[in-house]
Amino acid sequence: MIVRLKSDLHWYDPPMKTPPDLFGYRKYWAHKFTPAPFLPMSREEMDELGWDSCDIILVTGDAYVDHPSFGMAIVGRLLEVQGFRVGIIAQPDWRSAEAFRRLGRPNLFFGVTAGNMDSMVNRYTADRRIRSDDAYTPNAEGGRRPDRAVLVYSQRCREAYKGVPVVIGGIEASLRRIAHFDYWQEKVRRSALVDSKADLLVYGNAERAIVELAHRLAAGEPIEEITDLRGTAFLRREIPEGWTVIDASEVEAPGPATPPPSPYETRPEQPAGNPVVTLHGRPRNLDRSRTVIRLPSYEQVKRDPVLYAHASRILHLESNPGNARALVQRHGDRELWLNPPPIPLTTKELDRLYELPYQRVPHPAYGDARIPAYEMIRFSVNIMRGCFGGCTFCSITEHEGRIIQNRSEASILREIETIRDTVPGFTGVISDLGGPTANMWRLHCKDKKIESACRRLSCVYPGICKNLNTDQTPLVHLYRKARALPGVKKVFIASGLRYDLAVQTPEYVKELVTHHVGGYLKIAPEHTRPGPLAHMMKPGIGTYDRFKAMFDKYSRQAGKEQYLIPYFIAAHPGTSDEDMLELALWLKRNGFRADQVQAFLPSPMALATAMWHSGYNPLKRVRRDGPRVQVPRGMRQRRLHKAFLRYHDPDNWPLLRDALKRMGRADLIGNGKRHLVPRWQPAGTGQASRRGGRPFRTTHVRNRSGRKARRGS
Repeated sequence: MIVRLKSDLHWYDPPMKTPPDLFGYRKYWAHKFTPAPFLPMSREEMDELGWDSCDIILVTGDAYVDHPSFGMAIVGRLLEVQGFRVGIIAQPDWRSAEAFRRLGRPNLFFGVTAGNMDSMVNRYTADRRIRSDDAYTPNAEGGRRPDRAVLVYSQRCREAYKGVPVVIGGIEASLRRIAHFDYWQEKVRRSALVDSKADLLVYGNAERAIVELAHRLAAGEPIEEITDLRGTAFLRREIPEGWTVIDASEVEAPGPATPPPSPYETRPEQPAGNPVVTLHGRPRNLDRSRTVIRLPSYEQVKRDPVLYAHASRILHLESNPGNARALVQRHGDRELWLNPPPIPLTTKELDRLYELPYQRVPHPAYGDARIPAYEMIRFSVNIMRGCFGGCTFCSITEHEGRIIQNRSEASILREIETIRDTVPGFTGVISDLGGPTANMWRLHCKDKKIESACRRLSCVYPGICKNLNTDQTPLVHLYRKARALPGVKKVFIASGLRYDLAVQTPEYVKELVTHHVGGYLKIAPEHTRPGPLAHMMKPGIGTYDRFKAMFDKYSRQAGKEQYLIPYFIAAHPGTSDEDMLELALWLKRNGFRADQVQAFLPSPMALATAMWHSGYNPLKRVRRDGPRVQVPRGMRQRRLHKAFLRYHDPDNWPLLRDALKRMGRADLIGNGKRHLVPRWQPAGTGQASRRGGRPFRTTHVRNRSGRKARRGS
């Protein structure tokens, strides 16, 4: 039945339960065998450790680097300190199940991850071209992981040892936890949990869920009965009695004159004790802990882009651990159930997690092979997790959440000393103190109650929230203490900088520019025009101008010649040809020449991907008769948008001339300084654009001085 709620009732919000301390569990009996110098990758290593079997085996698409910047190392070492014997199967040959039998049958479960990156993003460019290398593989060798690695690895684990529970996690599983648009197949796919046939999906920062799961399985609890872990998804046949099912269709647009049947009607197989509730006004007198929101089913979002955008909006609105409710999405004859997000780790827990006994080098099995991703981070320190920026094209917020999880200053300084004293090749230079962003450390909501109740998608868009503490003075003190450590010559900041936050603390900008920039500082305005920026949830270009003025001022005061490197995205939803033309003119006025550029890549679950697929904007109430989003989807238009960013490249001039004439801007074709492209064409040029452009690998920006900087993709 459909139950309409009366407006005079009220929500009942039980207090959010404080989770057990991450390191407070009683250790498993096998703790006497641990810790291992490296988590074993072979039976020979297991024999040396005196192990007859592994309790848990982690399967990963990355090479095994025992460093806290690699997910499998963090999870493995965390489970090890709980007393479990953990083995690693890294980059197995997925063409048969044999490689998955390498360490024998695990006593508790297989943990499967594609690695630090989504396997499709890792393997393909935004133009769907296969990348020639893989930064997470020895010697950058390409082709060492399958497409959709989580699905393939899970199936091979099942083949290797039937009956062993399979748990999937990491960013690939996390961003595919519900029905999602797949850019590479141009279709909506089912949840990764369904396609992988795994027992449980762990999303987001998985430490709390994976530790509790391991202890409960070790105590003999069947995995199919473990349905109460936050940050997990699982399948069930029907919704249990005692739950109230909220019909979220009011967010949806009205249909045509003769509307189709409601996608939220109670199904016959659903127990009578589960009323379905429509949201007429604010829902009242409901216990959130026993309330589940029904999303449109997989079959519905697959055939109806409007319902897809609606489901994406609801998912993102239900992402605050303080107020999120469970979600359910029908897949065929089963219900995909998503529990609310995990409770963020405390500073004490995060400190201990990052100070576990990592070797901080690749496994010895790789010998002298070079692993580029490790080379990039081996002298860097993660100081925080999470991002409250909420940029629609980015997956960090969807994966790590909006609440910043901070390490203590003392723990960060201890890690710098550990790097100094133990990591081979250290020359006194710390390459980065950062994380998802450079300058969100210790930034938080001023009131915990407000934070718990908040449902904003970003703390900094359309403007910085008045409840957000933006004081970056503690970060200034951290930088000063870090570079004062004996043996430390220089501390660089390489993580992406939120310049809209930086300008709130001029002392921070001065400290950064004076001591922690190596000539160039990368920042990401992403665009200059209000339309695209609104669809990205990024600040206006005026904020960039304000930061640039401060950057130049403090560089002059320090007696340094330093430059900003701004990055921009081509072909983002909400971007017109005219927007890209204006951006190209801005680049020319400011003397920037991008050697290669980045085109928007619709990653699973991102809000911008919902815009790309549906043509609707989930940042606002989704209505069938609502405004549409302009989407530069065709390859010709995507090439044109990239060409505008590389207006100086002769290979792009024929395409740009045609576009300028079509747009009525032929006045920009000529040989003067005010023109964007010349009338003449050098011999042997003009072919690259017709071949489809170049894959995005690195970015170089030339500024007025002619100096060049390089950025990895």
